Amino acid sequence: MESDTPFQENCKTLFSNFIEEQNPENPFTAYDEYELLLVDLSRSGLSDHDRKECERDLAMAAKQCGLFQVVNHGVSWEILAKLKSEQEKLFRQPFEKKVNKFLNCYRWGSPAATSLMQFSWSEAFHIPLENIPVLKGFNSSLSTTIAVFAEVASELAKRIAEILAENLGSKTTFFAKNCMASSCYLRMNRYPRCPISSEIYGLVPHTDSDFLTILCQDQVGGLQMVKDGKWVSIKPNPQALIVIIGDLFQAWSNGVYKSIEHRVISNHEGERFSVGYFLCPSNDTVIQGCNENEPCMYRKFSFREYRQQVQEDVKSTGSKVGLSRFLM
Repeated sequence: MESDTPFQENCKTLFSNFIEEQNPENPFTAYDEYELLLVDLSRSGLSDHDRKECERDLAMAAKQCGLFQVVNHGVSWEILAKLKSEQEKLFRQPFEKKVNKFLNCYRWGSPAATSLMQFSWSEAFHIPLENIPVLKGFNSSLSTTIAVFAEVASELAKRIAEILAENLGSKTTFFAKNCMASSCYLRMNRYPRCPISSEIYGLVPHTDSDFLTILCQDQVGGLQMVKDGKWVSIKPNPQALIVIIGDLFQAWSNGVYKSIEHRVISNHEGERFSVGYFLCPSNDTVIQGCNENEPCMYRKFSFREYRQQVQEDVKSTGSKVGLSRFLM
């Protein structure tokens, strides 16, 4: 399907000069394909030995990589198939209808971009969980499907977060108390076919600002991450969901768990879809190192303060700066 989103028409200044902006060291060259670390969550329900091994594997993946896969995760393939079907129907609506009908949750491109290297050739629906009931008036099937997925994804995200917290010696109710439906959200993404895919990102390099993300992607490929100082392409796995450690978990764990930079490369042959569930606390939640006996890498900050700083940086520079703003 050809994109009905007018990226080039509405951002003429950026696109008219894209040839002059080309980097002699092309950042879109071919990259090695990398198979993510994979954790089988079914072992957590077996013997005590298997459960502990599973928990150690999760902690190791969060420490070493910050972006890994889980299988036997409890999200049925019926739910995922229905979600993808509803997602595709939503994105195939005319651009003007998406903008006007879903004004508060539809996003596209990068409004703050000052160069093509800051522009994302993608569109998305950013849906706070508390707004899911509102969607019922537009599309009851979509609303019901999103609600079912959000419930199981939330359970999975909190389960993983609690395991990672316990590995740090912190038996805590922090995530259950602070990461409620009123603060978490879903993001449904579409990366349309891009005629200048050798010159532009599908999604610019970034780290996630939440505690952790549960990502469901199709088999098109395009997701990349930084591994050992270089970009690698992540091999799609039809059986797995991807877990991405976010900035808040890196700060809360005092740097033990890693929030890894990742991006999406655009594709000139076809479109790509993904859905992310973001485990976020309330805006007033204070983030500080969970181990009081260790020197903190980052100063205390609220999630509101962090989000405002990110927004200010994107507005002023076109890019996210992130955790480095909060180093001690």
